[in-house]
Amino acid sequence: MNAVTELGYVPNSAARSLVTRRTESIALVVPGGARAGDPLFAAAVDAAGRELERAGKRVTLMFAGSPADRSRVERHLSAGHADGALLLPARVSDPLPGALAGTGVPVVSLGRPPAAVALPYAGTDDAGGAAAAVGHLLGRGRRRIATIRGPVDLAAARDRFDGYRDALRDTGFRSADAVGDLCRASGAAAMRELLTADPSLDAVFVAGDLMAAGALHALREAGLRVPEDVAVVGFGDDEDAAYTVPSLTTVRVPWADQVLAAVRLLLRQIGGGPSSSMILPTELVVRSSS
Repeated sequence: MNAVTELGYVPNSAARSLVTRRTESIALVVPGGARAGDPLFAAAVDAAGRELERAGKRVTLMFAGSPADRSRVERHLSAGHADGALLLPARVSDPLPGALAGTGVPVVSLGRPPAAVALPYAGTDDAGGAAAAVGHLLGRGRRRIATIRGPVDLAAARDRFDGYRDALRDTGFRSADAVGDLCRASGAAAMRELLTADPSLDAVFVAGDLMAAGALHALREAGLRVPEDVAVVGFGDDEDAAYTVPSLTTVRVPWADQVLAAVRLLLRQIGGGPSSSMILPTELVVRSSS
């Protein structure tokens, strides 16, 4: 150890990997359509980076938004340049999850992957959270309950719509639905569409907080009061949800816990443990918008 200190010796990671067959590197793969403003993206970069650093791993951020990028990521993993990968949610039509599953490298998805792809994942109870939101609106006496869905090719958005629909199935109460792309502008546009389709609606469940903020803007624009005329419930409990006007009732998603669960599943798999999945509970947070 004296010689190590005197010479400033640093182990050669490339030489070490030849013996251990480990690179001590994890790829964080971002598929097409993911946005830096997405709370799961932010949590993945922050929580996964810190947790993997504690485990002695380094993180390589890899974007796979084009066919060329997807091919590059697949080659990177197939060539053994990473011990495993964390995959942010991909669209149902995206071939990336299937390609990564075929590399033979441990891969864990943040959120449920497309049904045809057998990847372990750490997800949240999106359907249950949506059902709780609708149950809350029913308990407030709302009967014309519309919804603004997320993109139809995202598994989480589908699950949230299923939860909304199932919660209303036996009540006879429902209204129109519209589709947004998870941004504020699309939420405002979808809310205007809903008001045209059903001017008598008295509540809206929105599958993302940014879209809910846009919906609040469109309701004010239409001269409607929230929650007196139309109650609004979002999904996510993003950072700004408590600061909208009025403050947003929403379904809290444990973003950081989801990422930590995915990291631990991946490390266990890399260590030779079993492949498994985990679904974390969501929580309804009631504020002034309902």
